[in-house]
Amino acid sequence: MNAFPIAVLAWLASVVIGVTAEKIRVSSFSTILTEVAQQVGGDRVEVTAHLKPGIDPHDFEPKPSDLKAVANAQIVLLSAKHMEGYVGKLKDATGTKATLVEVGDKGMKSLKLTVQHGDHAHDGEDPHWWHSVRNIAKATKVVRDELIKVSPEDKATFTANAEAYLAKLDALQDWVAAKVAQLPRNQRKLVTNHDAFGYFADEFGFTVMPIAGLSKNDQPGSKKVAELTTKIKAAGVKAVFSENVANPKVIQEITRETGAKFGGELLSDGLGTGANGTVEGMFKHNVTTIVEALK
Repeated sequence: MNAFPIAVLAWLASVVIGVTAEKIRVSSFSTILTEVAQQVGGDRVEVTAHLKPGIDPHDFEPKPSDLKAVANAQIVLLSAKHMEGYVGKLKDATGTKATLVEVGDKGMKSLKLTVQHGDHAHDGEDPHWWHSVRNIAKATKVVRDELIKVSPEDKATFTANAEAYLAKLDALQDWVAAKVAQLPRNQRKLVTNHDAFGYFADEFGFTVMPIAGLSKNDQPGSKKVAELTTKIKAAGVKAVFSENVANPKVIQEITRETGAKFGGELLSDGLGTGANGTVEGMFKHNVTTIVEALK
């Protein structure tokens, strides 16, 4: 007679424990990784998005409120590949016991780019790995594994969530490949404000002609602009593109000097807002804009 009430009490206890289980505290310094953490962690994570859409990560510096959240976090997600120059500050100023996960350094091939200072340049590491869907899939697995380390009892949940998100990324990769295939290889020439699309270009056979270097602050001198203008004319580039976090002034000058049309605005350093506020939205916006302008 007592077995039924005991079973009910046990079930109620399990429900209460599940409801009150403390969420894993994640600090994310990448709009891409914020989405990944939310998708993989589901309702078992509380993600603090330190970097908001439309903010240039090259210029970002953590505020006292950011440091306070990091001090209380269990996992800190970073793009890596030298994107965040404040990593030491996160460790030293917060005393955090969190695991600092430099996701871009976890099994992702690094590409080189040119860091431009006026008319002088040197080689650097390209941190914009998220313009490859395959790299975001790698990031998803990294985040999954880090969450499992913090909460092994949630392994099944994190694994299932990751598999569902990876399936979406597979479908997105197929869409990107099919869309780019509409553009003949000899028309795959990409002129943008700064060198942000190397991983996309490497995968799909684009020639990239960036105006600036690593960031929009690495602006070219007049000599470099003149050389680039000549190069664009010689290559028969149909369109040039601005970026959502960059000043379009130099782009306007180049369109005027070369006769190339303005192809539209791309999301270069992370997610946008509204329909462009997801990984899928970012890729569909960028790839559609590029292909339709260059066809």
